[in-house]
Amino acid sequence: MKKFYCYSKCSTCKKAKKWLDEHQVAYEAIDLVETPPTRAELLEFFAKSSRPLRYFFNTSGQDYRRLGLKDQVATLTKEEAAQMMSENGKLIKRPLLVDDHQVTCGFKPEVYEQTWH
Repeated sequence: MKKFYCYSKCSTCKKAKKWLDEHQVAYEAIDLVETPPTRAELLEFFAKSSRPLRYFFNTSGQDYRRLGLKDQVATLTKEEAAQMMSENGKLIKRPLLVDDHQVTCGFKPEVYEQTWH
């Protein structure tokens, strides 16, 4: 079962959810802010992706800017990043969609089509 980490007030998450529903993709919706992935889960997600850590961060988010992470992300270890994100779901780029083999952050219809359809 795919896990769809989203934030109910996020327009991008709403678009992604609509796409999943229209394409009859089964998923479990999880509130990214109320129940962020655990540190261990995040480390698994990083391992499933060839993307850099920056890909997983909500770089346009207020918390990201407030914490000055722009200058820190390049030097963070995966463990440090996972710990920060597990404690503050707003640091994670949303929506985050994962299954046993793949992970995507954000929503681009062409990426969803290629990855999840």
